[in-house]
Amino acid sequence: MSRRRSIFGPVVLSTLMVLAAAGTVLTANPGSVPAAQSGILAATAGCGKAPTLRSGTHTIQSNGKNRSYILRVPDNYNNNHPYRLVFGFHWLNGSATDVATGQTVQRDTWAYYGLLPLSNNSTIFVAPQGLNSGWANSGGEDVTFVDDMLRQIENDLCVETTQRFALGFSYGGAMSYALACARPNVFRAVAVYGGAQLSGCSGGNQPVAYFGAHGIRDSVLNISNGRSLRDRFVRNNGCTAQNPPEPSQGSLTHRSTTYSGCASGYPVVWAAFDEGHIAAPQDGAPGDSGSRTWLPGETWRFFTQFGSGTTPPPNTTPPPNTTPPPNTTPPPGPTTPPPGGGACRVTATVNAWNNGLTEEITITNTGGSTINGWSLVFTLPSGQTITGGWNASYSPSSGQVTAQNASYNGTIAANASVNIGFQATHTGNAAKPTAFTLNGAACTVS
Repeated sequence: MSRRRSIFGPVVLSTLMVLAAAGTVLTANPGSVPAAQSGILAATAGCGKAPTLRSGTHTIQSNGKNRSYILRVPDNYNNNHPYRLVFGFHWLNGSATDVATGQTVQRDTWAYYGLLPLSNNSTIFVAPQGLNSGWANSGGEDVTFVDDMLRQIENDLCVETTQRFALGFSYGGAMSYALACARPNVFRAVAVYGGAQLSGCSGGNQPVAYFGAHGIRDSVLNISNGRSLRDRFVRNNGCTAQNPPEPSQGSLTHRSTTYSGCASGYPVVWAAFDEGHIAAPQDGAPGDSGSRTWLPGETWRFFTQFGSGTTPPPNTTPPPNTTPPPNTTPPPGPTTPPPGGGACRVTATVNAWNNGLTEEITITNTGGSTINGWSLVFTLPSGQTITGGWNASYSPSSGQVTAQNASYNGTIAANASVNIGFQATHTGNAAKPTAFTLNGAACTVS
Protein backbone atom coordinates (compact mmCIF):
# COMPACT_ATOMS: atom_id res chain seq x y z
CA MET A 1 0.00 0.00 0.00
CA SER A 2 1.13 3.57 -0.48
CA ARG A 3 2.55 5.51 2.44
CA ARG A 4 0.29 7.89 4.30
CA ARG A 5 1.10 11.05 6.21
CA SER A 6 -1.21 10.01 9.04
CA ILE A 7 -3.51 7.11 9.79
CA PHE A 8 -6.07 9.48 11.33
CA GLY A 9 -8.83 11.62 9.95
CA PRO A 10 -9.70 15.15 11.19
CA VAL A 11 -12.40 13.94 13.61
CA VAL A 12 -10.00 11.51 15.24
CA LEU A 13 -7.33 14.18 15.60
CA SER A 14 -9.63 16.69 17.27
CA THR A 15 -11.00 14.04 19.65
CA LEU A 16 -7.52 13.08 20.79
CA MET A 17 -6.54 16.71 21.31
CA VAL A 18 -9.61 17.28 23.49
CA LEU A 19 -8.82 14.21 25.59
CA ALA A 20 -5.20 15.23 26.03
CA ALA A 21 -6.12 18.80 26.93
CA ALA A 22 -8.58 17.53 29.52
CA GLY A 23 -5.84 15.46 31.19
CA THR A 24 -8.18 12.47 31.41
CA VAL A 25 -7.50 10.45 34.57
CA LEU A 26 -9.40 7.23 35.16
CA THR A 27 -9.08 4.60 37.85
CA ALA A 28 -8.53 0.91 37.31
CA ASN A 29 -9.57 -1.80 39.74
CA PRO A 30 -6.81 -4.24 40.65
CA GLY A 31 -7.25 -7.64 39.01
CA SER A 32 -6.36 -11.07 40.27
CA VAL A 33 -3.84 -12.02 37.60
CA PRO A 34 -0.76 -13.47 39.36
CA ALA A 35 2.15 -11.05 39.53
CA ALA A 36 5.20 -11.77 37.38
CA GLN A 37 8.16 -12.91 39.41
CA SER A 38 11.25 -11.10 38.20
CA GLY A 39 13.89 -13.51 36.97
CA ILE A 40 11.88 -16.60 37.96
CA LEU A 41 10.08 -18.63 35.31
CA ALA A 42 6.51 -19.36 36.37
CA ALA A 43 4.90 -21.74 33.92
CA THR A 44 1.27 -21.01 33.16
CA ALA A 45 -1.51 -23.57 33.44
CA GLY A 46 -1.47 -23.95 29.66
CA CYS A 47 2.01 -25.47 29.62
CA GLY A 48 1.86 -29.16 28.75
CA LYS A 49 -1.81 -28.98 27.66
CA ALA A 50 -3.18 -29.60 24.20
CA PRO A 51 -4.33 -26.08 23.25
CA THR A 52 -7.86 -25.21 22.25
CA LEU A 53 -7.10 -21.59 21.33
CA ARG A 54 -5.97 -21.07 17.75
CA SER A 55 -4.82 -18.07 15.75
CA GLY A 56 -7.83 -15.91 14.89
CA THR A 57 -10.54 -13.81 16.53
CA HIS A 58 -11.83 -14.80 19.98
CA THR A 59 -14.71 -13.41 22.04
CA ILE A 60 -14.75 -13.13 25.82
CA GLN A 61 -17.08 -11.78 28.48
CA SER A 62 -15.55 -8.96 30.51
CA ASN A 63 -17.37 -6.63 32.88
CA GLY A 64 -20.65 -7.97 31.49
CA LYS A 65 -19.73 -7.00 27.92
CA ASN A 66 -18.74 -8.99 24.86
CA ARG A 67 -15.13 -8.15 24.06
CA SER A 68 -12.91 -9.56 21.34
CA TYR A 69 -9.26 -9.96 20.46
CA ILE A 70 -7.17 -11.41 17.66
CA LEU A 71 -4.66 -14.05 18.69
CA ARG A 72 -1.54 -15.05 16.77
CA VAL A 73 -0.02 -18.35 17.95
CA PRO A 74 3.44 -19.25 16.60
CA ASP A 75 3.65 -21.78 13.81
CA ASN A 76 4.53 -25.22 15.15
CA TYR A 77 3.51 -24.13 18.64
CA ASN A 78 5.17 -26.31 21.33
CA ASN A 79 3.04 -26.67 24.45
CA ASN A 80 6.11 -27.42 26.57
CA HIS A 81 7.89 -24.19 25.66
CA PRO A 82 6.99 -20.97 27.55
CA TYR A 83 6.52 -18.16 25.04
CA ARG A 84 6.92 -14.39 25.21
CA LEU A 85 3.50 -12.63 25.12
CA VAL A 86 2.98 -9.24 23.43
CA PHE A 87 -0.22 -7.15 23.45
CA GLY A 88 -0.58 -4.61 20.62
CA PHE A 89 -3.23 -1.89 21.19
CA HIS A 90 -4.75 0.04 18.29
CA TRP A 91 -5.19 3.80 17.97
CA LEU A 92 -8.46 5.79 18.12
CA ASN A 93 -10.82 4.55 15.39
CA GLY A 94 -8.32 1.84 14.54
CA SER A 95 -9.02 -1.84 15.05
CA ALA A 96 -7.52 -5.10 16.19
CA THR A 97 -7.38 -6.11 12.53
CA ASP A 98 -5.26 -3.04 11.71
CA VAL A 99 -2.73 -4.11 14.33
CA ALA A 100 -2.82 -7.82 13.50
CA THR A 101 -2.30 -7.33 9.76
CA GLY A 102 -0.40 -4.06 9.61
CA GLN A 103 -2.56 -3.17 6.62
CA THR A 104 -2.93 0.51 7.51
CA VAL A 105 0.75 1.20 6.91
CA GLN A 106 2.14 -1.73 4.95
CA ARG A 107 0.64 -5.19 5.04
CA ASP A 108 2.61 -8.02 6.70
CA THR A 109 5.85 -6.08 7.27
CA TRP A 110 4.09 -3.96 9.90
CA ALA A 111 1.92 -6.59 11.60
CA TYR A 112 1.77 -6.01 15.35
CA TYR A 113 3.64 -2.73 14.85
CA GLY A 114 6.34 -4.54 12.88
CA LEU A 115 7.25 -6.96 15.67
CA LEU A 116 5.64 -10.06 14.14
CA PRO A 117 8.15 -10.40 11.28
CA LEU A 118 11.01 -9.97 13.78
CA SER A 119 9.73 -12.60 16.21
CA ASN A 120 10.48 -15.72 14.14
CA ASN A 121 7.82 -17.78 15.93
CA SER A 122 9.19 -16.93 19.37
CA THR A 123 6.17 -14.94 20.57
CA ILE A 124 2.42 -15.12 21.09
CA PHE A 125 0.74 -11.89 19.92
CA VAL A 126 -2.61 -10.42 20.99
CA ALA A 127 -4.49 -7.54 19.33
CA PRO A 128 -7.45 -6.50 21.54
CA GLN A 129 -10.43 -4.54 20.20
CA GLY A 130 -11.30 -1.37 22.12
CA LEU A 131 -14.82 -0.25 22.97
CA ASN A 132 -15.97 2.41 20.50
CA SER A 133 -12.61 1.85 18.79
CA GLY A 134 -10.76 3.44 21.70
CA TRP A 135 -9.35 2.86 25.17
CA ALA A 136 -11.25 5.17 27.53
CA ASN A 137 -10.76 2.58 30.30
CA SER A 138 -13.84 3.88 32.13
CA GLY A 139 -13.78 2.56 35.67
CA GLY A 140 -10.76 0.50 34.75
CA GLU A 141 -12.78 -1.76 32.43
CA ASP A 142 -10.07 -2.02 29.79
CA VAL A 143 -7.45 -3.05 32.35
CA THR A 144 -9.96 -5.67 33.57
CA PHE A 145 -10.37 -6.78 29.94
CA VAL A 146 -6.61 -7.38 29.80
CA ASP A 147 -6.81 -9.36 33.06
CA ASP A 148 -9.55 -11.52 31.56
CA MET A 149 -7.64 -12.11 28.32
CA LEU A 150 -4.56 -13.12 30.29
CA ARG A 151 -6.56 -15.67 32.27
CA GLN A 152 -8.05 -17.21 29.15
CA ILE A 153 -4.83 -17.26 27.14
CA GLU A 154 -2.54 -18.46 29.92
CA ASN A 155 -4.93 -21.18 31.03
CA ASP A 156 -4.73 -22.61 27.51
CA LEU A 157 -1.29 -21.66 26.16
CA CYS A 158 2.23 -21.90 27.55
CA VAL A 159 3.41 -18.39 28.48
CA GLU A 160 6.49 -17.23 30.35
CA THR A 161 5.05 -14.89 32.96
CA THR A 162 8.26 -12.82 33.20
CA GLN A 163 7.97 -11.99 29.49
CA ARG A 164 4.69 -10.10 29.08
CA PHE A 165 4.82 -6.85 27.07
CA ALA A 166 2.44 -4.17 25.78
CA LEU A 167 2.78 -1.54 23.09
CA GLY A 168 0.60 0.79 21.10
CA PHE A 169 0.34 4.07 19.22
CA SER A 170 -1.64 7.16 20.29
CA TYR A 171 -4.68 5.85 22.21
CA GLY A 172 -3.03 2.42 22.12
CA GLY A 173 0.08 3.96 23.64
CA ALA A 174 -2.08 5.52 26.34
CA MET A 175 -3.51 2.08 27.11
CA SER A 176 -0.03 0.57 27.32
CA TYR A 177 0.94 3.34 29.73
CA ALA A 178 -2.18 2.62 31.83
CA LEU A 179 -1.06 -1.01 32.11
CA ALA A 180 2.44 0.06 33.20
CA CYS A 181 0.78 2.07 35.96
CA ALA A 182 -1.85 -0.47 37.01
CA ARG A 183 -0.11 -3.80 36.37
CA PRO A 184 3.61 -3.26 37.05
CA ASN A 185 4.00 -6.80 38.41
CA VAL A 186 2.31 -8.32 35.38
CA PHE A 187 4.03 -6.57 32.45
CA ARG A 188 7.81 -6.67 32.13
CA ALA A 189 8.00 -3.65 29.82
CA VAL A 190 5.88 -1.36 27.67
CA ALA A 191 6.46 0.71 24.54
CA VAL A 192 4.43 3.89 24.10
CA TYR A 193 4.36 5.58 20.68
CA GLY A 194 2.93 9.10 20.43
CA GLY A 195 0.99 8.67 23.65
CA ALA A 196 -0.63 10.78 26.37
CA GLN A 197 -2.48 10.09 29.61
CA LEU A 198 -5.82 9.27 27.99
CA SER A 199 -6.55 5.88 29.60
CA GLY A 200 -5.70 6.77 33.18
CA CYS A 201 -2.88 5.77 35.49
CA SER A 202 -4.11 3.82 38.50
CA GLY A 203 -1.17 3.38 40.86
CA GLY A 204 1.80 4.40 38.77
CA ASN A 205 4.36 4.30 41.58
CA GLN A 206 6.27 1.11 40.77
CA PRO A 207 9.05 0.55 38.22
CA VAL A 208 8.44 -0.89 34.76
CA ALA A 209 10.92 -1.01 31.89
CA TYR A 210 9.77 1.82 29.60
CA PHE A 211 10.33 2.68 25.93
CA GLY A 212 8.84 5.94 24.64
CA ALA A 213 8.83 7.33 21.08
CA HIS A 214 7.30 10.63 19.97
CA GLY A 215 7.40 13.02 17.03
CA ILE A 216 8.75 16.48 17.78
CA ARG A 217 6.18 17.98 15.37
CA ASP A 218 3.19 16.04 16.74
CA SER A 219 0.22 18.43 16.48
CA VAL A 220 -2.32 15.92 17.85
CA LEU A 221 -0.67 14.84 21.09
CA ASN A 222 2.16 17.29 21.68
CA ILE A 223 5.52 15.77 22.52
CA SER A 224 5.22 17.28 25.99
CA ASN A 225 2.66 14.52 26.67
CA GLY A 226 5.17 11.83 25.78
CA ARG A 227 7.88 13.45 27.89
CA SER A 228 5.51 13.55 30.89
CA LEU A 229 4.71 9.84 30.58
CA ARG A 230 8.39 9.03 30.20
CA ASP A 231 9.39 11.09 33.22
CA ARG A 232 7.06 9.18 35.53
CA PHE A 233 9.05 6.01 34.86
CA VAL A 234 12.36 7.84 34.90
CA ARG A 235 11.46 8.60 38.53
CA ASN A 236 9.91 5.19 39.31
CA ASN A 237 12.90 3.36 37.85
CA GLY A 238 15.43 5.44 39.75
CA CYS A 239 17.06 6.82 36.59
CA THR A 240 19.14 9.97 36.53
CA ALA A 241 16.95 12.87 35.37
CA GLN A 242 18.08 14.54 32.17
CA ASN A 243 16.84 16.37 29.08
CA PRO A 244 17.80 13.91 26.33
CA PRO A 245 18.79 15.39 22.97
CA GLU A 246 16.13 15.45 20.26
CA PRO A 247 16.56 15.97 16.50
CA SER A 248 16.12 19.34 14.89
CA GLN A 249 13.09 20.16 12.76
CA GLY A 250 13.68 19.41 9.12
CA SER A 251 16.33 16.78 9.81
CA LEU A 252 13.95 13.80 9.26
CA THR A 253 16.05 11.78 11.69
CA HIS A 254 15.57 10.25 15.12
CA ARG A 255 17.63 10.28 18.29
CA SER A 256 17.44 7.53 20.92
CA THR A 257 18.67 7.96 24.48
CA THR A 258 19.10 5.25 27.10
CA TYR A 259 18.86 6.81 30.54
CA SER A 260 21.67 6.21 33.01
CA GLY A 261 21.39 5.30 36.67
CA CYS A 262 18.21 3.20 36.30
CA ALA A 263 17.60 0.33 38.70
CA SER A 264 18.89 -2.98 37.39
CA GLY A 265 16.36 -4.52 35.02
CA TYR A 266 14.32 -1.31 34.65
CA PRO A 267 15.78 0.69 31.76
CA VAL A 268 14.16 3.73 30.18
CA VAL A 269 14.72 4.58 26.49
CA TRP A 270 13.46 7.73 24.79
CA ALA A 271 13.33 8.00 20.98
CA ALA A 272 12.36 11.40 19.54
CA PHE A 273 11.96 11.80 15.79
CA ASP A 274 11.43 14.67 13.39
CA GLU A 275 7.86 14.03 12.25
CA GLY A 276 4.26 14.43 13.38
CA HIS A 277 1.65 12.06 14.80
CA ILE A 278 2.69 8.89 12.95
CA ALA A 279 3.38 5.32 14.04
CA ALA A 280 6.05 4.14 11.58
CA PRO A 281 8.56 6.99 11.13
CA GLN A 282 11.51 6.57 8.80
CA ASP A 283 14.80 8.42 8.63
CA GLY A 284 15.39 10.56 5.55
CA ALA A 285 11.79 10.67 4.28
CA PRO A 286 8.41 11.89 5.55
CA GLY A 287 5.39 9.74 6.42
CA ASP A 288 4.73 6.19 7.63
CA SER A 289 6.71 3.32 6.14
CA GLY A 290 6.21 -0.22 7.37
CA SER A 291 9.26 -1.51 5.52
CA ARG A 292 11.71 1.33 6.28
CA THR A 293 10.81 2.39 9.79
CA TRP A 294 13.48 2.01 12.47
CA LEU A 295 10.97 1.84 15.33
CA PRO A 296 10.12 -1.91 15.34
CA GLY A 297 13.79 -2.88 15.46
CA GLU A 298 14.50 -0.61 18.43
CA THR A 299 11.38 -1.80 20.26
CA TRP A 300 12.16 -5.46 19.61
CA ARG A 301 15.70 -5.02 20.94
CA PHE A 302 14.26 -3.32 24.03
CA PHE A 303 11.81 -6.17 24.70
CA THR A 304 14.18 -9.05 23.92
CA GLN A 305 16.97 -7.77 26.18
CA PHE A 306 15.07 -9.34 29.05
CA GLY A 307 15.81 -12.81 27.70
CA SER A 308 13.90 -15.95 26.83
CA GLY A 309 11.38 -16.19 24.02
CA THR A 310 13.68 -18.39 21.95
CA THR A 311 12.06 -20.42 19.21
CA PRO A 312 11.32 -24.00 20.28
CA PRO A 313 12.00 -26.99 18.04
CA PRO A 314 9.65 -27.07 15.01
CA ASN A 315 7.22 -29.62 16.39
CA THR A 316 5.05 -30.23 19.44
CA THR A 317 7.25 -32.97 20.84
CA PRO A 318 8.73 -31.97 24.19
CA PRO A 319 12.50 -31.85 24.58
CA PRO A 320 14.12 -35.19 25.40
CA ASN A 321 13.73 -36.36 28.98
CA THR A 322 16.81 -35.52 31.01
CA THR A 323 16.57 -38.90 32.79
CA PRO A 324 18.02 -41.60 30.51
CA PRO A 325 16.34 -45.00 30.18
CA PRO A 326 17.97 -47.89 32.04
CA ASN A 327 21.33 -49.11 30.80
CA THR A 328 21.91 -46.15 28.50
CA THR A 329 24.35 -43.30 28.66
CA PRO A 330 22.87 -39.81 28.23
CA PRO A 331 24.43 -37.55 25.60
CA PRO A 332 26.74 -34.78 26.83
CA GLY A 333 25.00 -31.65 28.08
CA PRO A 334 24.63 -28.58 25.86
CA THR A 335 27.73 -26.92 27.27
CA THR A 336 30.02 -29.91 26.76
CA PRO A 337 30.20 -30.84 23.07
CA PRO A 338 32.52 -33.75 22.33
CA PRO A 339 36.02 -33.08 21.06
CA GLY A 340 36.49 -33.02 17.34
CA GLY A 341 33.57 -32.64 15.04
CA GLY A 342 32.36 -34.01 11.75
CA ALA A 343 31.52 -32.84 8.31
CA CYS A 344 28.88 -30.11 8.17
CA ARG A 345 27.14 -27.76 5.76
CA VAL A 346 25.79 -24.33 6.67
CA THR A 347 23.16 -22.27 4.84
CA ALA A 348 22.68 -18.68 5.97
CA THR A 349 19.93 -16.23 4.96
CA VAL A 350 20.03 -12.53 5.88
CA ASN A 351 17.06 -10.14 6.05
CA ALA A 352 18.42 -6.61 6.57
CA TRP A 353 16.89 -3.15 7.03
CA ASN A 354 18.21 0.33 7.94
CA ASN A 355 20.57 -0.56 10.78
CA GLY A 356 19.33 -4.01 11.74
CA LEU A 357 19.10 -7.53 10.40
CA THR A 358 17.96 -11.03 11.19
CA GLU A 359 19.88 -14.10 10.11
CA GLU A 360 18.64 -17.67 9.84
CA ILE A 361 21.25 -20.45 9.81
CA THR A 362 20.66 -24.10 8.92
CA ILE A 363 23.30 -26.55 10.16
CA THR A 364 23.37 -29.92 8.39
CA ASN A 365 25.36 -32.89 9.69
CA THR A 366 26.93 -34.33 6.53
CA GLY A 367 29.07 -36.82 8.44
CA GLY A 368 28.25 -40.47 8.94
CA SER A 369 27.55 -40.39 12.69
CA THR A 370 25.24 -38.58 15.10
CA ILE A 371 26.47 -35.39 16.78
CA ASN A 372 25.60 -35.16 20.48
CA GLY A 373 26.19 -31.60 21.64
CA TRP A 374 27.50 -28.94 19.29
CA SER A 375 29.15 -25.53 19.08
CA LEU A 376 29.04 -23.54 15.86
CA VAL A 377 31.79 -20.91 15.63
CA PHE A 378 31.67 -18.12 13.02
CA THR A 379 32.98 -14.62 12.44
CA LEU A 380 30.57 -11.68 12.20
CA PRO A 381 31.36 -8.91 9.70
CA SER A 382 32.75 -5.72 11.22
CA GLY A 383 30.04 -3.49 12.67
CA GLN A 384 27.54 -6.28 13.38
CA THR A 385 26.42 -6.92 16.98
CA ILE A 386 24.00 -9.66 18.02
CA THR A 387 21.13 -8.39 20.17
CA GLY A 388 19.09 -11.59 20.55
CA GLY A 389 18.75 -15.07 19.15
CA TRP A 390 16.78 -18.29 19.05
CA ASN A 391 17.51 -22.03 19.27
CA ALA A 392 21.06 -21.37 20.57
CA SER A 393 23.01 -19.20 22.99
CA TYR A 394 25.46 -16.71 21.46
CA SER A 395 28.70 -15.41 22.96
CA PRO A 396 30.27 -12.93 22.56
CA SER A 397 27.92 -10.62 20.62
CA SER A 398 30.45 -9.53 17.98
CA GLY A 399 33.66 -10.69 16.33
CA GLN A 400 34.20 -14.45 16.55
CA VAL A 401 30.95 -15.82 17.96
CA THR A 402 30.16 -19.25 19.40
CA ALA A 403 26.57 -20.49 19.05
CA GLN A 404 25.92 -23.23 21.62
CA ASN A 405 23.06 -25.70 21.24
CA ALA A 406 19.93 -25.38 23.36
CA SER A 407 18.78 -28.19 25.66
CA TYR A 408 16.38 -29.57 23.07
CA ASN A 409 18.45 -29.55 19.85
CA GLY A 410 21.89 -30.83 20.88
CA THR A 411 21.54 -34.02 18.86
CA ILE A 412 21.94 -33.90 15.06
CA ALA A 413 21.59 -37.25 13.34
CA ALA A 414 23.57 -38.02 10.20
CA ASN A 415 22.19 -35.99 7.26
CA ALA A 416 19.80 -34.16 9.61
CA SER A 417 19.64 -30.39 10.20
CA VAL A 418 18.90 -27.86 12.92
CA ASN A 419 17.82 -24.25 12.43
CA ILE A 420 19.08 -21.37 14.54
CA GLY A 421 19.12 -17.61 14.12
CA PHE A 422 19.76 -14.23 15.60
CA GLN A 423 18.93 -10.54 15.34
CA ALA A 424 21.74 -7.99 15.08
CA THR A 425 22.49 -4.34 14.49
CA HIS A 426 24.89 -3.25 11.76
CA THR A 427 26.65 -0.09 10.65
CA GLY A 428 26.22 -0.63 6.92
CA ASN A 429 27.69 -4.08 6.36
CA ALA A 430 24.84 -6.61 6.34
CA ALA A 431 26.90 -9.48 4.88
CA LYS A 432 26.73 -13.05 6.15
CA PRO A 433 29.19 -14.41 8.72
CA THR A 434 32.26 -16.31 7.55
CA ALA A 435 34.59 -19.10 8.73
CA PHE A 436 31.96 -21.52 10.08
CA THR A 437 33.22 -24.47 12.12
CA LEU A 438 31.16 -27.09 13.94
CA ASN A 439 32.86 -28.69 16.94
CA GLY A 440 36.16 -27.63 15.47
CA ALA A 441 35.57 -28.94 11.94
CA ALA A 442 35.26 -26.52 9.03
CA CYS A 443 31.84 -26.35 7.37
CA THR A 444 31.01 -25.86 3.72
CA VAL A 445 28.74 -22.86 3.09
CA SER A 446 25.93 -22.98 0.55
